Amino acid sequence: MRTATEKTVIESWPQSERRWARAPDVLGGGVSTGLRAQFRPHPLFFESGSGARLTDVDGNTYLDYVLGWGPNIVGHAHPQLIGEVTRALARGQSFGAVSDDEVELGRVVMDRIPGAERVLWTNTGSEAAQIALRLARAATGRRRVVKFGGHYHGWTDAFLTGYRPSPDGSLGGPGTLGHNPGSIADVTLAPWGDADALAAILADPTSDVAAVFCEPVLCNTGVLTPPDGFLLRLRELCDRHGVVLVFDEVITGFRIARGGAVERFGVRPDLVLLAKAIAGGLPLAAVVGQAAIIDQVRSGVVHAGTYNGNLTAIAGGRATLDILDRPGVYARFEALTGALTDGFTEAFAAAGLEATIHHVGPALQVIPGVANAATVDAYFGADWAFYDALVVELLRRNVFCLPGGRWYLSTEHTQVQVETTIAAMRAAIAELA
Repeated sequence: MRTATEKTVIESWPQSERRWARAPDVLGGGVSTGLRAQFRPHPLFFESGSGARLTDVDGNTYLDYVLGWGPNIVGHAHPQLIGEVTRALARGQSFGAVSDDEVELGRVVMDRIPGAERVLWTNTGSEAAQIALRLARAATGRRRVVKFGGHYHGWTDAFLTGYRPSPDGSLGGPGTLGHNPGSIADVTLAPWGDADALAAILADPTSDVAAVFCEPVLCNTGVLTPPDGFLLRLRELCDRHGVVLVFDEVITGFRIARGGAVERFGVRPDLVLLAKAIAGGLPLAAVVGQAAIIDQVRSGVVHAGTYNGNLTAIAGGRATLDILDRPGVYARFEALTGALTDGFTEAFAAAGLEATIHHVGPALQVIPGVANAATVDAYFGADWAFYDALVVELLRRNVFCLPGGRWYLSTEHTQVQVETTIAAMRAAIAELA
């Protein structure tokens, strides 16, 4: 294996390049989810993963900070996770009925999330967001949803607006071709961090707002923490106006604390969306929260899904949450990611380049070209052309990371690997500078 401390770097990926040239003949766009096409110089094809490492079809091994775009919080092929899933598969893939496993894991989840009274299982964060919106509409008798500019709640029409700036510079408009304009009409966009703006929206008697959705930490647009007191203000405003407050913890749930953002910030929403870190890479998601809202599935609210609560995903969840419950896991996340943050900050400074590097738990963000970036506008205004080139130089030095500046750490990353990564970052920046 080549390492970041050796002079030799990867010059090309011929086997991946051949496969990538053929993939669009079979897969729409050449990938199974469009975001994967963003990787430069072209998407790589991987054969295997173990712990914090991935091996590609050209035989190169990388320190992995993509982690499946976040779900692999216990690394790749963790023995405990593999053991639990293997035992589950030996019992059958899915029963199409209830199992004790679903109930038991639900109790584990409720024990972790402060104030949680019920769990609904589903498969993806996008599905969880849609279910939560339906529950909120049923509970309030209202139609509209408020979301904040720069927040991401999945790819459904109801939510894929206001995530990225529109050509006119606003944070509104369709998020994709084929977007149903009727769904956009049901969404009110609000500026993140501006409680007065939200108060005005909710006080309008014609607003018809059923729910306010937010990422408590803007993991999709900069890993930005909320302004002091803002989440509590959201809670107060939603209580005052009878609106359902939903925390989208698809990324933060079980990642930034044992009980996610609810525990870390001490504010209890009505519903919480969970997904990426819940099952170590298997497709599992949940809506967790108040019994009075979730129990509407027993009295008219349709919550469907053939694969909901399937045995293998539930087994993955049981193993993952058990691993995360080991003593010192979250303190270690903070220490390792803090060391990586400090090392990256020093690397940019040594090259005379502006950048903001910060983290919340094991989620780290690099925002190049902007000092002290603390807003969605600052994130979108960063020097992403430089960062795209940086990602390739890191890849050449056996470090695999995401476009867009977000890095994930797992329970399997080590201090030595963090130091190796910092050395790779220094070398990559020096090559570009």
